[in-house]
Amino acid sequence: MSLTDYYMAASFVDDNAEALTAAAYVVGAFAAAQVVDRWLSRRGERLSAAVAGGQLSAVATTRLRLVRRLVFAAVIVIGIALALAQFDGVRSLATGILASSAVLGLVVGFAARQTLANGIAGILLAITQPIRIGDLVTFEEQTGEVEDVKLTYTYLRLDDGSRLIVPNERLAQSSIENHTVIDPRIQIEVSVWIGPAMDADHALELITSEENGVKARVAESDKDGVRLAATTWAAGPAERGPAAAELRGLWLRRLREHGLSSA
Repeated sequence: MSLTDYYMAASFVDDNAEALTAAAYVVGAFAAAQVVDRWLSRRGERLSAAVAGGQLSAVATTRLRLVRRLVFAAVIVIGIALALAQFDGVRSLATGILASSAVLGLVVGFAARQTLANGIAGILLAITQPIRIGDLVTFEEQTGEVEDVKLTYTYLRLDDGSRLIVPNERLAQSSIENHTVIDPRIQIEVSVWIGPAMDADHALELITSEENGVKARVAESDKDGVRLAATTWAAGPAERGPAAAELRGLWLRRLREHGLSSA
């Protein structure tokens, strides 16, 4: 590098010292946030490897994700605040703002009320845990598995694979039916139809099993046929579909073998 180029570079740095320092703070904040987030994630993986089964509980997983996101957001906010503080105009503006902090607090609080309410509700949900990651819940007639609990929104994976994204404030204010908060098992029910003249008692006996915990009953009856229902238990939300399909298929095969199928 020639002497002229060196002086030009030095002059550029001197003229843009505030912007360069601010950019360095922002980049450093994002880098630090990523490092801390990865450290927390690895810490959680090591902890899960140390517990029985090699997997964290739903309670621990939900709280760990909340902590990671809070720390990440805090580091980014601090970095941006330090970056803005490098500019004299911003510092002067901040001094005036602090002098009228009460009025500003009211304005910002009113403008961001919904976002703040969702964020506070998200923290409360992670602490009290009426729902946890992996739970099967019903909210406003929609049933799905809790896929993630973020600071402001909760993601539910529905049976058809779509996601229901619910603001945390609504979850905190509404009644939620949690099917797995006490027992991770899920009760499933399948139905089959037989003709009105067919032997319903025999059809029930074909699927009822005390050993496998399968119970069957007559669910409804009309002139066109009789609907029979059988219930059993799945190990968790992910096994609901396969377990129901297997039970229904087994029952239909047995009905056909004994000449009781209306199909």
